[in-house]
Amino acid sequence: MKKFVGAHVSASGGVFNAPLNAMEIGAKAFALFTKNQRQWVAKPLDEETIAKFKDNLAKSGILPKHILPHDSYLINLGHPEVEKLEKSRAAFIDELERCVQLGLDRLNFHPGSHLVKIAKKDKENLEVLQAIEEKCLDVIAESINIALDRTNSVTAVIENTAGQGSNLGYKFEHLAYIIERIEDKSRIGVCIDTCHMFTAGYDIRTREAYDKTWNEFEKIVGFKYLRGMHINDSKSPLGSKVDRHHSLGKGEIGLDAFRFIMNDNRMDDIPLILETIDETIWKEEIELLYSFVQ
Repeated sequence: MKKFVGAHVSASGGVFNAPLNAMEIGAKAFALFTKNQRQWVAKPLDEETIAKFKDNLAKSGILPKHILPHDSYLINLGHPEVEKLEKSRAAFIDELERCVQLGLDRLNFHPGSHLVKIAKKDKENLEVLQAIEEKCLDVIAESINIALDRTNSVTAVIENTAGQGSNLGYKFEHLAYIIERIEDKSRIGVCIDTCHMFTAGYDIRTREAYDKTWNEFEKIVGFKYLRGMHINDSKSPLGSKVDRHHSLGKGEIGLDAFRFIMNDNRMDDIPLILETIDETIWKEEIELLYSFVQ
């Protein structure tokens, strides 16, 4: 088995339920939130919770390297306001520490947003916007360096975004810019979300488009940094910069792209995580993806 497919499963009732929920859908990988993703502060993980998680994980047969925890949606490592930036950095460090406690080796996160509203109508505005984006990317890189310096072992895995609003990370160049500024390159990686990739303007629907996009990724970022993927179809069209996931084959991407992924050895041995919109068919979607393997 070279491909490890799963979904972002519920950890409701306790993180130790996540491996059991993954088992129920026949997953060989999974993602989870290690705390309530919509609250800043969570009760620390106690020894009993940690032990139950590790016991259930052992029952599932899923390895830590095939688990892709996601941090809180509240965190913005590029926040322009000092107080809110510090709050985000502290929360991010806490998320990394929770992964260490659970024996997990990576943490997936959205890079951050500059929150500046500026019209993209003329050259002057575009130059201003570019400067704002670059400053924000510098802040994000600094945030990651601080967090890595204060924690051990866990890899920070930057997720590409759709580019909605002021979110950064929608260009491969953004990911490369951040990575270049990370002091410990052994603890930085990326997660590519297929829906985000597509709506940011990277086509993967045909063999020609798929090869072109991934060749660009290799040239700009490098597959050595790929630590996971989110496998999603898209409700929104190519280049729309609108983040709306869809079930596989029901959106604008179509099934061929996922067939290509399942037969691409560059995606071997990393978590391939469904975040499609209908969790009642995740089991069937996992089976569908495995049926593509030739």
